[in-house]
Amino acid sequence: MNSRLQNLEILRDSLSQRLSRYHQHQHRAGGPLDPDFAEQASETQNDEVVDILESEVRDQLARVDHAMERIHAGVGDVCERCQAAISPARLKALPETTLCADCASGQE
Repeated sequence: MNSRLQNLEILRDSLSQRLSRYHQHQHRAGGPLDPDFAEQASETQNDEVVDILESEVRDQLARVDHAMERIHAGVGDVCERCQAAISPARLKALPETTLCADCASGQE
């Protein structure tokens, strides 16, 4: 199997596990809020951080799934913007990328 595809599958599994932990946190799997008001404020602030982290993980998971679809379609190493080849070093460093370095730097 393609090593990039294997890396993406490992990354997808890791991201899915993180999402599960965030979901458990948000649904108070560890129990209700602490009765102490100061502790509740801290826990609520943590909830906001977890919401942001969850959003970032969902975005990354979508990129991983998209990259895997492109690999299965036979175009995983082709930039989806300019159709140039994506360098192997870039694919190794960022397996979920679908853009060459030039297109990615123009996007920032």
